[in-house]
Parts: sequence; structure tokens; C-alpha cells
Amino acid sequence: MANAIKVFELNNGAKIPLVGLGTWQASPGVVGDAISTAVKIGYRHIDCAQMYDNEKEIGAALKKLFEDDVVKREELFITSKLWCTDHDPQDVPEALNRTLQNLQLDYVDLYLMHWPVRMKKGSVGLNPENLLPVDIPSTWKAMESLYDSGKARAIGVSNFSTKKLENLLELARVPPAVNQVECHPSWRQAKLREFCTSKGVHLSAYFPLGSPGTTWFKSDVLTNPILKTVAEKLDKSPAQVALRWGLQMGNSVLPKSTNEGRIRENLDVFDWSIPDDLLAKFSDIEQARLLDVSFFVHETLGSYKSLEELWDGEM
Repeated sequence: MANAIKVFELNNGAKIPLVGLGTWQASPGVVGDAISTAVKIGYRHIDCAQMYDNEKEIGAALKKLFEDDVVKREELFITSKLWCTDHDPQDVPEALNRTLQNLQLDYVDLYLMHWPVRMKKGSVGLNPENLLPVDIPSTWKAMESLYDSGKARAIGVSNFSTKKLENLLELARVPPAVNQVECHPSWRQAKLREFCTSKGVHLSAYFPLGSPGTTWFKSDVLTNPILKTVAEKLDKSPAQVALRWGLQMGNSVLPKSTNEGRIRENLDVFDWSIPDDLLAKFSDIEQARLLDVSFFVHETLGSYKSLEELWDGEM
């Protein structure tokens, strides 16, 4: 199965496996087992973040996998992310060092700026009173230094609109390799995807299944009648069809699961495809962004007075 995972070559030559295991809201005591299970099944791409508060447990699981000769470090692609409280240029290398310490690694394969949002250093939670004006160019310059050092083999961004990505590309010495964003059949990101493709920036999709297990919002991506009809015709699960759709759009996909059956099922998406006539039906699916980040906007604090400003109209 591991040999079947296809990879995409990023703009710096690094190769990202097209299916990765998401770890957001994978709770302590569970996430380590999920990592071990996934790697043994054949996953080679793990998506982490400081903000998920589970990197220590992931690190312990990775260490055991290496010690038991299940996999070599160089066979894995590990992503992590810079949280909003560490945007000050002097805090950026410290943040990566903390992540590396927790993950028990010498380098990450990809380090992303988690949001185009800055919050007070040391602040906890998502309270708007902690918002500060963002300075993306300065933070990005510090990210570029991490790339130069080899501690981050590739750098990129997450949750950047087309406009914010365009602005960054104009000033970046090292262009972002990846923009990781919400993307699934009910939020296709057509404009952003087209722009990313034209600029050689790879779009990586979080919530490729609509995050059905979360308590943050109600997700009905997998129960969409069009998706279910296509799944029935192909004799696949709605989750597999949603993932396969993402792959056929050129994205990498990051399904999160801690259930062995679903972890296995989510990887079985490479030896079949959605035919063009069925793929065309996806354009009839009503579009809506799932993740509401109203806590990142404020009338007077931070950089964005509205969600419209944060997403630059890509609502």
C-alpha cells in the first residue's frame, strides 16, 4: 500500500505524499496510536501543528516507529505550523525549535504560517482581545531563514486568500511551496486553486471530508446527495469519493481519523478514479465555507475588521 501513495513535487523539489493524516482534534491518548496505525498501514505524510497541542505524543509515537524499524525518518513527510502568537521574527526560530523538540526530530519537511493573523506572545485561546496587527513580510523573512538553516525543508502558508498569497509572492525571496486551506466538494476553492497552479504553489486540503467528527460546526459534506449518488455508482464510500475528487483537482488531502478502518479506507483512493461525467456533477454542489473564525476579526484590534477582509471576499 505504501508504494501506491503518489507524491507531488513542490516548487523546491521536495516531494509531498498526496494523502496525509490530519491530527487536529486528535485527542491525547489516541493520537499516538493513530500515527502508529497509519504509518504501519502505509501513510507517509503526517500533518501537525503547535496549536493542536499533541505534538509531544506524536513525537513519542514517531520515535518508537523509528526505533522499531517500521519506517525511516527520511521516508516520512512531517508538516508543522507556526502559531499566531509567534509571528515576531525573533520568536519564529524558537517556535520551530519547540516543535522539533516535541516531535523529537531534527527537521520538518514543511513548516507553514498557520494563519495570516498575529496574536500577543504567550496568549492562550482565541480571544479577539489578544489580536495584534499582522506583519506578514517580517514573519515570512524569518521563515525563509528556517528554510536556509535546513530545519524546515520547505516553507509555506495556510489559510491565505488569493490576494494575500499574491502579495506574499511579490516580496518573497523563497516562494511558499504550499498553501494549506479548507477544501472539499462543498468548498471547492476554484479561484484560489487556479491561482496556486499558475504560480507553482501546491494546494493542500484540510477538512477534505468536511471534518465530520468536529464539535466546532455542523458538517454535512459527506451526506450531500450528489456525493452520495456518485459514491453509490462507483461502489465507494462518500469519504473515498470526496478524497478522490480532491486528488483529481490536483490537491493533496489531509483526512483526520483515529479509527483504523477509516484510516485504511481513506488511503484506498489511488487505483480508481471518478469519470468525467460524474466529476461534472460536483459543480452543482452548493458552496459554503465550514470554518468560522470570527475570533480573528475585531472592529479596532488586529488587522481585520470583518471576515470579508480576512478572506479578501473569498467567502
